[in-house]
Amino acid sequence: MFEQIMEKFEGSPSQQTVIRLLLERGFSVNDEGRVVSGGIEIPNTGIARELGVDRRVVDSTTDAILEDDELRRIFQNISQVPSLMDLGPVLDLTVLTVAVRDAEERGIVADVSALLAEYDITIRQLITEDPEFTDEPRLHVVSDEELPGELINDLTNLPYVRSVEIQ
Repeated sequence: MFEQIMEKFEGSPSQQTVIRLLLERGFSVNDEGRVVSGGIEIPNTGIARELGVDRRVVDSTTDAILEDDELRRIFQNISQVPSLMDLGPVLDLTVLTVAVRDAEERGIVADVSALLAEYDITIRQLITEDPEFTDEPRLHVVSDEELPGELINDLTNLPYVRSVEIQ
């Protein structure tokens, strides 16, 4: 789906940059063409400044979204999920990051979750990065427990795991 969305803006790399930001951050576009997070409006000038594009690029991107029924449906219904990953050190949480060789492989989340359950580790949050949004998608697991070394070894030994990090 990501590729189909990006194709609609293939003539404008700047607009593709805006689209990518909206999707990555879970920002919506309201009926007035304003970028919003929930009910909070995000100024187009702020978005433009962060991306290094002109404000009019953001305006034209949101206009194009509203003019396309499929894009309108997507961008008026997208929402963001708060992440505990960056709060790990502040809240004394453990963040496990698993990088895989092929994110299209089936059963990654199930296998990692099953291993954590075997070690009686509680999962506070599990976040997977979408392979369409990033070149090296990762699986992030947040727990309020320390992870035993045996678990890390078992995770590392899964055939599709490239690396494991703990924060």
